[in-house]
Amino acid sequence: MRLSANQIAEFANGQVLFCPMDGATQAQGVTWDSREVVPGNLYVALKGERVDGHAFLSAAFEAGAKVALVCQDPAPEVLEAAGRHGAAVVRVADTYAAVTDLARGWRDLLAGRVIGLTGSTGKTTTKNLVRDVLSAGMSVVATRANQNNELGVPRTLLTAQEETQAVVVEMGMRGLGQIEQLCGFVRPEWGVITNVGTSHMELLGSQENIARAKAELMAALPGENGVAFLNGADPYSDMVRQVAQLDQRSVQVVVYDGGLGAEERQVEGPRVWAEQISLDDQGCASFELCAKDGQQEQRVSCKLTLRGLHNVQNACAAAAIGWKAGMALEQVAQALSQAQPESGRQEVLQAPGGFTVVNDAYNANPDSMRASLATFCALAAAGKRIAVLGDMGELGDFEEAGHAQTGALAATLPLDLLVCVGPLSRGMAAAAIDGGMDSAAVRCVDDAAQACELVAPLVGEGDAVLVKASHYMGLEKVVEGLVR
Repeated sequence: MRLSANQIAEFANGQVLFCPMDGATQAQGVTWDSREVVPGNLYVALKGERVDGHAFLSAAFEAGAKVALVCQDPAPEVLEAAGRHGAAVVRVADTYAAVTDLARGWRDLLAGRVIGLTGSTGKTTTKNLVRDVLSAGMSVVATRANQNNELGVPRTLLTAQEETQAVVVEMGMRGLGQIEQLCGFVRPEWGVITNVGTSHMELLGSQENIARAKAELMAALPGENGVAFLNGADPYSDMVRQVAQLDQRSVQVVVYDGGLGAEERQVEGPRVWAEQISLDDQGCASFELCAKDGQQEQRVSCKLTLRGLHNVQNACAAAAIGWKAGMALEQVAQALSQAQPESGRQEVLQAPGGFTVVNDAYNANPDSMRASLATFCALAAAGKRIAVLGDMGELGDFEEAGHAQTGALAATLPLDLLVCVGPLSRGMAAAAIDGGMDSAAVRCVDDAAQACELVAPLVGEGDAVLVKASHYMGLEKVVEGLVR
């Protein structure tokens, strides 16, 4: 982002209160954390439940903020600091709303393609893969980490420059209408849905409603030049296609498929899929990456450093976008082979005691639990396999069944110990025992501290430990306790 104080005031429906510098001088980049300010930034003073960003205005100016966005009159000492550092102050009615207004105005100036991405699982991993693939051939800005909410989405747009060639925007969802609202200012030209799963069941009540919510991204795509990337292995993709009226609006559909075989399903139109999939002893996949449009078919070998069969699906989604953007399939496969997992997502760590810890503690739902357990059991381990699994949130009426399904699955796998963390996971433990797992191999604890205290004395050289739960359970503390 490069905007002057005058442009910021115009886009955000605000008023320039103080501007000792030239009103046309531009601020570059945006932050609402005074500790992150770099010289030239726009600093947005947000009022939170515990912290008011207006209290850090002087610190932001000291750090080099060029413009500050406020929703109250600043104190005299703040204006003095602004003047001393040659910074401007712009007042708006609501600084939260102003971030979206700025992004909406800045979106009009972006020349590159904007790609929206959502899904029940795999959003952040797929977004990272799309970023890594496209970065091999063009300039790209993508959502940082999982900042896919009302503030993170506009920030992604504001991080891009006018000349950025591709902007990849991850969109989270907590209810019907939210993605539609985000798309109102993101205005994606391309869109991809990773899958329709069971996360957010608490808020939406059924997978059909989740599919409708995800379809809001596809409904926002333009009929002209719009491209929808749909998961050929997801049974809800046809529903998404119908709800978003993609065919009626002449939005092109590219189908990607990470294992079921788009060829076998006789998918019409352009498609990308994987064949001959295998896992090595580290759980990393090798496969034939295939693409076809009309009569022209291409194939290339691809190997991932990301673990798990589920990441073949994610890789195919990213490959489809790169291929559709005009990249050679060989270049796409090379970029995929170099992609690395994000911290907290299937991150394999070696502990000083000679055992392996798989840190997948960032988030969880029944679908991602299933994928993570499968990947963990494909990982080579000379000793014991211990799964530390915690509560999964936002499942609503599916809460009991979701935990029970995970426990029943665990009973069928080669696990030496299942540690269930939290009150909801007691249902997971009961289902594992009902499924035939030795009750002595199933333990229940209340929190991360107890889990670490239980597991730490039991692990030794050659063992492997999987740690996974919803983020609010804080099971990263188990990882930290085991690898330090």
